Amino acid sequence: MNFLALEFPPVSHLFDWPTIWLDDTLLAVNKTVLIYIAATIVTMLIFTLAGRPRESLVPAGIQHVAESGVTFIEKSVVMQIIGPDGKKFMPLLTSLFFFVLFSNITEVIPFIQFPANGRMAIPATLALMVWLIYNVVGVKKQGMFGYLKNSLFPPGVPWPLYTIVAPIELVSTFVVRPFSLAVRLWANMVAGHLLLVTFAILSAALWEIYYAPAVLPFAMLILMTGFEILVSFLQAFIFTILTAVYIGGSMHPEH
Repeated sequence: MNFLALEFPPVSHLFDWPTIWLDDTLLAVNKTVLIYIAATIVTMLIFTLAGRPRESLVPAGIQHVAESGVTFIEKSVVMQIIGPDGKKFMPLLTSLFFFVLFSNITEVIPFIQFPANGRMAIPATLALMVWLIYNVVGVKKQGMFGYLKNSLFPPGVPWPLYTIVAPIELVSTFVVRPFSLAVRLWANMVAGHLLLVTFAILSAALWEIYYAPAVLPFAMLILMTGFEILVSFLQAFIFTILTAVYIGGSMHPEH
């Protein structure tokens, strides 16, 4: 039995794509860039088309998708985490959810089969954007001194412990949050992509060697594809809900 057919591609092949246009420039375009452009366009199209006047009072098609998404974010994220005064962040949270979702879901689309968020650049950029927003909201809502005081010196802690708590809160609030937000999204998409590639290669290699053993890895490939669709939704939701948690904490330090 020949197992030489079982060859896994190098990681560079899985995550580094050759440029398609404008090579060796800051505006170089590759597969990852095209996915992000598509995710942006699809997100904008959904809400642009859904916002058109309609004859029927019952939403259908793209309008139903948009309204369901908005309702889901409003009830499951904004009202649960921030409260009624968080509705002004609905456009941010809704567009963030759909953009991250569409950037993830390409992992299971034939002929694309790559999650754009498997590259660190955009998850890190989004995390920095969230970091900037919740800090600006905190300063605007509480003032610079009040925001720093409530962030570093949470109420109810004995004064001697502030020597330990304050540095921990400083690192946690201003360093760890954006880092963990980016890494969580990136690492989950990388892990899922590697699993799908592994089972796809096992299925192809075993099919060439002997048909029967290929059934198990192929079945696992199907199961993992379904699981990764769920992960794509979950990671978009987790990124959105953590954004709401950070904004809500900046707006309501008492919580």
